[in-house]
Amino acid sequence: MDDSNLVARLAQHRTVGAAPREELVWLAAHGALYHTSRGESLTQTATMWDKLAIVLSGHVAIYVDRGLGPRKVMEWGAGDVTGLLPYSRMTKAKSPGGDPVVVEPGDLFLVSRDDFPEMIRECPTVTTALVHMMIDRVRRFTSNDLQDEKMISLGKLSAGLAHELNNPASAASRSARLLAQELANLEDASRALGTARMTEAQQELADRSRKACVSKAAAGQSPVERADREEAIESWLEAHGAQPDAAAALVDTALTFEDFDTLAVALDGDTLNTTLRWLAADCSTRSLAGEVERSVTRIHDLVAAIKRFTYMDRTSAPEPVDLSISLNDTVALLQHKARRKSVRVSINLERDLPRVRAIGSDLNQIWTNLIDNAIDAVGEAGEVAITAAPRLGFVIVHIVDNGPGIPPNLGEQIFDPFFTTKPVGQGTGLGLDIARRLVNRNDGDIEFESRPGRTEFRITLPVAGDGTAPQR
Repeated sequence: MDDSNLVARLAQHRTVGAAPREELVWLAAHGALYHTSRGESLTQTATMWDKLAIVLSGHVAIYVDRGLGPRKVMEWGAGDVTGLLPYSRMTKAKSPGGDPVVVEPGDLFLVSRDDFPEMIRECPTVTTALVHMMIDRVRRFTSNDLQDEKMISLGKLSAGLAHELNNPASAASRSARLLAQELANLEDASRALGTARMTEAQQELADRSRKACVSKAAAGQSPVERADREEAIESWLEAHGAQPDAAAALVDTALTFEDFDTLAVALDGDTLNTTLRWLAADCSTRSLAGEVERSVTRIHDLVAAIKRFTYMDRTSAPEPVDLSISLNDTVALLQHKARRKSVRVSINLERDLPRVRAIGSDLNQIWTNLIDNAIDAVGEAGEVAITAAPRLGFVIVHIVDNGPGIPPNLGEQIFDPFFTTKPVGQGTGLGLDIARRLVNRNDGDIEFESRPGRTEFRITLPVAGDGTAPQR
């Protein structure tokens, strides 16, 4: 193609076409036309990606799989520009974790990076357009990376939340079924007790014994001690002609063997057995009802935590944020992962910690990335400690793990996009990069220190303008 035809095609280009003709003539004289083929992976032609690429026709796209399946993150068609851009700090073009693939064949016009200094002097209009293009590209990369990392984090938390919800839901369902049976047993035992013709003193004694079901005397007992107590109660019941299966319901109550002996002295055989059956049914019913309440409360707390964590129905604007709630919600949603590795995650915050001014959803994403990384870093039965304290108008959050540490030669790279030491498929390399971006967006600072056995990330955030501490 002669230069005049090339200049005509450049003049029709959406990005550079508005430049003066002399600038387009300069481009035509210093570049080369490259025809792409369908399905071609452009990264295989490494020298081409050391050049500015003006897309005259065709369609190129980048697909990235970060654990959610292949997804198109960038694309270029006729009128777009890709490859290296003037004033870029990259030594060569770098894609966001994927390969540019030709979807529709077409023509690229390539300008070598060696010609950039002269192009900046001779083609100021083209250069200005390309700088704006670079800013837009960075904005799109940042937006795509953040959205992908949020979706990956949400996927991890959803899996954990499903597991966390399943346990109390199963317990509530099981206890509710058993509760229906125990209510029937309690009704039968109450009817039998009502026909026992007990004296007023005997009734008062039975009522006092029933109150022992409200408190748990077996707190702190080991499984062996509990089993021994249940066996001893069974033996006592058998020795007094009562049904030994009532022992399972009575083992966790505050009833002592002195209480049992008092009942045996005050009540005859049949009445004693009826009273003990009634006590066992009542205690079992109360225990099951308590289990249903605790399980449903756990479900409610988890749902409330995920609602706060995602900032549902809230705008993405800076506001005073209670770090205690933010950190505790994040740990609650990552607790399943910590338990799977027997990792202990502790939170120790100073009392009356002032609120910080930040975007709440940003902070939750920061904590998720850092705490999740810390849990990954430590071995089985490792420890992750989270502390926070105010200092000179700021609050500093410390996240410390006792893992093997970050090798000194990698320390300068850990915040780089797509850098990860995890096996393929287990990390995107975006977690720390995004954490840093979000900290900066909230006028904060992030730094780290690491040595074998101790890695600490410090996040400094400004105190909210009102200077108030959260209400406890």
